[in-house]
Amino acid sequence: MEIIIDLTNENSKFDLDLDKIESFIHYVIKKEYDSEKDVYISVLISDNDEIQNINREYRGKDMPTDVISFAYNETENEGIYDVLGDIIISFDKVQEQSKEYEHSIEREFFYVLLHGMLHLLGYDHIEDEDKKIMREKEEQILEKYNIRRE
Repeated sequence: MEIIIDLTNENSKFDLDLDKIESFIHYVIKKEYDSEKDVYISVLISDNDEIQNINREYRGKDMPTDVISFAYNETENEGIYDVLGDIIISFDKVQEQSKEYEHSIEREFFYVLLHGMLHLLGYDHIEDEDKKIMREKEEQILEKYNIRRE
């Protein structure tokens, strides 16, 4: 399985290690997604203004958020690869939350990225039990990838 990543960084405020981000995406997909087809995922790193516009347009919430995921679920006999979907991350929000939760920007960024990826892979946190399962999966993957709370 080849993993095709469309990673766009519109954030100029912070120097991001794009190779590490791509490596993490590969790790999560290989660990959590079973497919013989190639896989496509898009990740956009943006700011509060952009994500607020998207949040308002698609979710009816006129406020910035940390991450929005759009799962396409184009896996049934469609094309040559599975399109998992799009993830949009507000790096502004990542910075705010890293201060609020008192851990590194890197840890918060990878948590938010993973959270968005798990939504594309079918996880959600609407029901308490589902939330517990998703949180445990997030902590398990971050721990295995050596991204810890500080």
